[in-house]
Amino acid sequence: MHTKRAVLFVATLALTTPGVAQTSDQPLRWFKGNTHAHTLNSDGDVTPDALVTWYREQRYHFLVITDHNVVTPVEGLNAVHGAEQRFLVIRGEEVTDKVVEKAGEKTTEKPIHLNLLGGIGTVPPQGGDTPSGVLQRDIDAMQKAGGVIQINHPNFGWAMTASDLEATHGAQLIEVYNGHPQVNNAGGGGSPSAEALWDAMLTGGQQVFAAATDDTHNVKQPGVRDAGAPGRGWIVVRARQLTQDAILDALRRGDFYASTGVELSDIQATPRALTVTVKPQSFARYTIQFIGRGGRVLKVATSSPAQYDFAGDEGYVRAKVIDSMGYSAWTQAIRVK
Repeated sequence: MHTKRAVLFVATLALTTPGVAQTSDQPLRWFKGNTHAHTLNSDGDVTPDALVTWYREQRYHFLVITDHNVVTPVEGLNAVHGAEQRFLVIRGEEVTDKVVEKAGEKTTEKPIHLNLLGGIGTVPPQGGDTPSGVLQRDIDAMQKAGGVIQINHPNFGWAMTASDLEATHGAQLIEVYNGHPQVNNAGGGGSPSAEALWDAMLTGGQQVFAAATDDTHNVKQPGVRDAGAPGRGWIVVRARQLTQDAILDALRRGDFYASTGVELSDIQATPRALTVTVKPQSFARYTIQFIGRGGRVLKVATSSPAQYDFAGDEGYVRAKVIDSMGYSAWTQAIRVK
């Protein structure tokens, strides 16, 4: 008898947070948050307090402020908005770098941006001659600062190719969806989507998790199509406490999902199967895709909960849920051997 064994990228059943005191009477909870947002301290249009107020009033649980090449202090914000652990502001920085390429008389700048979530100090952009070189130099510097490293909008300025991303190591997250209107999430003109770039990294054997974010710049322009408005993409983290350590540790182990509007009530991975349960809206219908190596769709379901039984040759398995309005949710990938 052949016994199939799944090796998990994200062990959703072993939910303990290293370095954080956890007791059996602390239930696991889902915490909604955004890991990419700007204030007047860089190129946002509101103060840090106004930005935090928007997310708290929209019933988010946490926000990472990631101004460009500067760390916005969060201690005062948590003192005002974090009463009774109902909201958490996490320090962050968008390390904003670039590659300047010359072809004859033509000069092209490719933006290379990464978020440091948590960590210490400020990380200056490291520079370099190639996209993959800049990515790796910045990642290496960010690792010394601690925290969680997120690769931002890989198709912004068509800066990062699959080869660039596959040549790097050390980042924990990549944005498969970014709410800014100029980042080319869907790809086009022969360039792959951000989601397909994630698949390329997974297919190459990297352990990297999918994030959806707002990249908020324009809180004052919520209805303007070309503005970077809040509320377009987020993650939902499973943890026992709403603390910086608990949230960041859940991100490191991949115990979260990304969404643009679809809500999940449960994700379970065992050595034999991945099961996804949707929290339905009465007016919506859902398509659940199970996706494997190279972005290949392995199974499609239209009812919840939906289960995929591992065959053993998929490489990895992840789920994508699409609703009838076009909103999506992405689970993390399960490595299968």
